[in-house]
Amino acid sequence: MQYIAPRWLPGGNLQTIYPSTFIAKPPVRFRRERWDTPDDDFIDVDFVDGQPGQPLVVLFHGLEGSSDSHYCRALMAAVAARGWTGVVPHFRGCSGEINLAPRFYHSGDSSELDWILRRLGTHRAAIGAGKFYATGVSLGANALLRWLGESQHQADFIDAACAVSAPLDLAGGGAALAHGFNRIYSHVFLRTMRPKCLVKLDQFPGLFSRDALLQARDLYTFDNIVTAPLHGYRNTEDYWDRASAKHILHDITVPTLVLNAKNDPFLPPQYLPKSAAACVKLEYPEEGGHVGFPTGAPPGDLGWLPQRMLHFLEGK
Repeated sequence: MQYIAPRWLPGGNLQTIYPSTFIAKPPVRFRRERWDTPDDDFIDVDFVDGQPGQPLVVLFHGLEGSSDSHYCRALMAAVAARGWTGVVPHFRGCSGEINLAPRFYHSGDSSELDWILRRLGTHRAAIGAGKFYATGVSLGANALLRWLGESQHQADFIDAACAVSAPLDLAGGGAALAHGFNRIYSHVFLRTMRPKCLVKLDQFPGLFSRDALLQARDLYTFDNIVTAPLHGYRNTEDYWDRASAKHILHDITVPTLVLNAKNDPFLPPQYLPKSAAACVKLEYPEEGGHVGFPTGAPPGDLGWLPQRMLHFLEGK
């Protein structure tokens, strides 16, 4: 399934911003469950209930995303149309209510994904679902790839996986988001992350520097103040290096699609890995933006990406 960008949406920035902002999201009826975590916190998990015997698809969202993100709604609508079961777990603090623990979530959160996926494996058996597919977008895609590579054959209860617009090289992506027009993306992320962090400081005074947080203007600084120290990394460099999925693509044993547009403003093409394990398909279309891939005449359509993902999964 070749992606061809519409002529009226040229360039990676338009192909990123327009789909997330201006294309209507399909309606999806979710059922929410709250799960207690092993460290006495919670996450909220949104379900699309399917028919027995049909596949189960889990989607891990991106930085500051949720089940309401355009890509989640698009994929879950396609899943529901097939009668499949769909699941969108929210990373901590992303479901509309701040979490309880002195931590958030991050690009290398493979242990978090491990317990979510294993609990979903139990749920799959309980509802009599068929195959089990795991997907991720952006930060969630990187975390999924980390889990697949670190788990190797222990991940084989997953039948196939898709990672879309993963920041495979976090340092390369971070540098790209720190310059020129791309700084607008960092501003958008910080606009929601900073208030969450202020609430976290109310929960845990002194957890990190309030003044340094308020002065942060890019993701490098934010990760140095909050993400890295809260999640066991020495600093931003350590986090961006150790959490990058590029290191483990050769260790993956589950059939996996890695889909990244070459004009993705979050990860310039020179940082795209050129090789991976034999079961990993690296697919780098020339266009598509960051989790965009819009098609059709104005006002555009979100259907290509979920169809590409499901086409790959159904073939495994």
